Amino acid sequence: MAEPTSSVKVVEVCRVAPPPPSSSGAFASPSSLPLTFFDIRWLRFAPVQRLFFYEMPTSSATPLFFDSILVPKLKASLSYTLQHFLPLAGNLTWPQDSQKPVLNYVQGDTVSLTIAESGADFYHLSTGEFVEATEYHPLVPRLEASHKQAAVMALQITVFPNCGFSIGTSIHHAVLDGKSTTFFLKSWAHICKHDDQSNSVLPDEMKQFYDRVIQDPAELGTIYSNDYRNKDGPNNRSLMFWEMKLPPDSIRGTFEFTRADIETLRQSFKAKMAEQRPVHVSTFTLACAYTWVCVVKAEDIKADKARLIFSMDCRFRLDPPIPANYFGNCIAGCIPVAETKGLLGEDGLVVAVNAISEAIERLKKGVLDGAENWVSRLFGVRSDERILSIAGSNRFGNYDTDFGWGRPKKFEIVSIDRTRAISLSDSKTGAGAIEVGLALDKHDMHVFASLFAKGLRNL
Repeated sequence: MAEPTSSVKVVEVCRVAPPPPSSSGAFASPSSLPLTFFDIRWLRFAPVQRLFFYEMPTSSATPLFFDSILVPKLKASLSYTLQHFLPLAGNLTWPQDSQKPVLNYVQGDTVSLTIAESGADFYHLSTGEFVEATEYHPLVPRLEASHKQAAVMALQITVFPNCGFSIGTSIHHAVLDGKSTTFFLKSWAHICKHDDQSNSVLPDEMKQFYDRVIQDPAELGTIYSNDYRNKDGPNNRSLMFWEMKLPPDSIRGTFEFTRADIETLRQSFKAKMAEQRPVHVSTFTLACAYTWVCVVKAEDIKADKARLIFSMDCRFRLDPPIPANYFGNCIAGCIPVAETKGLLGEDGLVVAVNAISEAIERLKKGVLDGAENWVSRLFGVRSDERILSIAGSNRFGNYDTDFGWGRPKKFEIVSIDRTRAISLSDSKTGAGAIEVGLALDKHDMHVFASLFAKGLRNL
């Protein structure tokens, strides 16, 4: 994690706890949760970092407002939200007498909340123009982890005087996936916006399902735990995150597919597939396929085959299915593979769409096919191997996260600059548009931007 630059001043680092049971009645969530194999899979992955920018009218964005209204309200609503998400205030440990890592919340556990002030250019950071990758780092908090214990979540509120504020999150992937993270953030926003702190009631659609109903007859949780314990072992129970270095000279860029762009891509694909079997082409597939082609061209990838990885929600794909509001991880990796020369060719979009569609179709036959190797395969990936991945989803509705001062001006997944993933989100413009975010070196980013715009114009 980069240290905060001189443009960001830490005002306070406080600890926020859920309200005591005596003041709020019975807790609405369990204090401890067993980790499933879906969770353990991500045990030592670096935290997922998200960042929301909120613009405010100059008349409101005063020091008095920030100090006496905004920050206290965000703090108070966070505390009341945590009673519905107690595990997020807990810690991961791996006791010597436990076969698997353990997630526990003990009364008195807290979430770290950093309050900071930034002198950086708010509008530069939140407009979607090219931004140096390191410029976002001071706006997201560090998630504490040691060999023996790892925090689950850390948060940061950064005030930009006379402009607005940002909320940065760092969340442990071994506790919850993107869907569960979105439930938490929207619950916090709901309680804050509606000033519903007296009883902190959440709408039914926001309430979490905590029962560990995921079945594991193949004992995948034990297999994954043993894989981690034997890695750099023996009996390696470290909970330290794997460090991933930021590639030098990286810049970030955000690009939008309008609904019209998606429809144009769909019609272009269908026209080229007219004589072949019909294929259902989703908005997700088209956006990922087009972006995949542009990245392969921009980076001038030389490998014979190109791979893409994205996660699929398994909640409704399991047998039996589990509730959509299940709290935790429940995602499986989907890995399309295509000939690089095909992606670089005239019909690159068709090649990419077909590869993604075929990979999704394979997943339908069994989401846990080959799951016993999910962790061990990670250890075989070469550090110099370029595997493009997708982070996030256009279905999460990130731009609906309104804490009471309007929709976000900008949403970013900060951690993609180290994982070199493509972030996917709904768009601030709404109307079915999609945003993709990337972190590439400066030369590749400019090539990508040109390819992305030119390709859509020429369809």
